[in-house]
Amino acid sequence: MNYHNVVFETSFGQASQLTDSDLVEIAFAGRSNVGKSSLINKIFNRRSLARVSAVPGKTATINFFRLENVRFADLPGYGYAKVSQGEKNRWSSLIETYFNSNRRIELVFQLIDMRHPPTKDDLMMVDFLIENEYPFVIVLTKKDKLSKKQQEERLKALQTEIPYADQIHMIPFSAVKGDGVEELREIIDEIAEENRE
Repeated sequence: MNYHNVVFETSFGQASQLTDSDLVEIAFAGRSNVGKSSLINKIFNRRSLARVSAVPGKTATINFFRLENVRFADLPGYGYAKVSQGEKNRWSSLIETYFNSNRRIELVFQLIDMRHPPTKDDLMMVDFLIENEYPFVIVLTKKDKLSKKQQEERLKALQTEIPYADQIHMIPFSAVKGDGVEELREIIDEIAEENRE
């Protein structure tokens, strides 16, 4: 796949706006400020495909991108405390509707900040994906902010912090150094290949 050819399609801020999908989809999920926009921009080698915000909780829409026969969904970041309850309800309704609307979700990249134990919201999301049998990969972001020794310690700790960790594919990732990008692209390529007409 030529990752430069990705195009932004549309974004929806209300659950009622979501349209049906005719393509296989890969979703990106994670809490606010986990580095989702940076990861998306790195995968597609584009500086501002996904807007990186200095203000957590800014991505309040589901943004859709398309590359060849695959659609990508950038879900709103969850868990940001300084947002009104009404906003939180709208986001969760948006995310729930996305997952419950009969879409061909082939994979979810679940992002977790490698520097810290998963938040309660992260664990809820992982549980949701397991319970609903969505295939997912955990992407451990901000790897470059840890020393090699700290990375090893965090990887070891995550084995006890995340349920069924030994059965989950985890990819340490750095948007700065590009670590993990090729592995993510290989997974995307495989899904695209399997779903060619």
